[in-house]
Amino acid sequence: MTTTDLLARLVGFPTVSADSNLPLIDWAEGYLADCGATTWRLPDSSGQKAGLFARIGPGDRRGVMLSAHSDVVPVDGQTWHGDPFRLTARDGRLYGRGATDMKGFLAAMLRVAAKAADRDLREPLLLSISYDEEVGCRGIADMIGTLETTVGRPRLCIVGEPTSMRIALGHKGKAAYRASCRGTAGHSARAPDFTNALHLGADFLGELRALQDHLTTSGARDEAYDIAFSTVHAGRMAGGTALNIVPDLCTLDYEIRHLPADDLLRLEDRLAQAARRIGGDRINIDKVNAYPGLDVAPSHPAVAELANLMDDPVTTKVGYGTEAGHFDAIGVPTLVCGPGDMAQGHIADEFIEESQLAACDRMLDRLLDSLTA
Repeated sequence: MTTTDLLARLVGFPTVSADSNLPLIDWAEGYLADCGATTWRLPDSSGQKAGLFARIGPGDRRGVMLSAHSDVVPVDGQTWHGDPFRLTARDGRLYGRGATDMKGFLAAMLRVAAKAADRDLREPLLLSISYDEEVGCRGIADMIGTLETTVGRPRLCIVGEPTSMRIALGHKGKAAYRASCRGTAGHSARAPDFTNALHLGADFLGELRALQDHLTTSGARDEAYDIAFSTVHAGRMAGGTALNIVPDLCTLDYEIRHLPADDLLRLEDRLAQAARRIGGDRINIDKVNAYPGLDVAPSHPAVAELANLMDDPVTTKVGYGTEAGHFDAIGVPTLVCGPGDMAQGHIADEFIEESQLAACDRMLDRLLDSLTA
């Protein structure tokens, strides 16, 4: 099967993060078994989702891992010009949910796996297919602890998020939080007698803006990013039941996307102190999820190795998060490189250029040659 054939099959599985990915995993596991791969299925705690590790080649050597996630973002509220879960070709583009983010790379992985089955490999080709990447990289966070006892620790990992086939050396880390502000309810005619939870939330929101101002002017900078500094973003605020009731609860959801040079614990401590100053023990901050950033030196040998596989090697850094930081955190040299542009993902009529898939196929074919005895 060609990469396009495989992408059509993958897009046909509606693996929105809120739903099960098991039909896709069942199919991929069978496909890889037919390729002679050894596979390990890694269910989540609900049993409704699973990740998959696979190895083709010798089990006593460290190899190169290709990594992709199986989940996609929803299509709700978007106007598509066709079925989002049916791949459509038009004018050199392939349209469908996940075509760019990131089933294009997953299809290319599976194609090269079939080719690897016919090779005498000196080093193994390793594959990782995760779940719940789109909701905070939760799947790989659960899976990665089993790496050593299953597929084995790779000597290099390539996470194929869409970079337009550039080599991404880094991305920011991210942590998401919920601040719960608790006041006291009462009739609004006596509002000064009560503690208004929305006022607490608004004051804390001001602290988030102050922290952003500090990071913009005085925090670390990396001009390789479109946004060269760490960011603080408030995405949702909710509270209150009626105009004539003093609200007793306000929740504020926010995130920090941080450069490696900005100490996340220090930023968290600053906000915790601000919460105590504003409301004493009335503001409670919970960390909802987090993933680590990535920062690879251009001189790292992995960069040169991947560059040798490329048509036109160019390095960059990306503003979005990936699973690469999880591999890097356990000492696996990891780079991000894959077909497509993230600007084409997550939108109605998501698409990937056929030329991008072809470039990815060439890169992976060269990788396979380098692993062959």
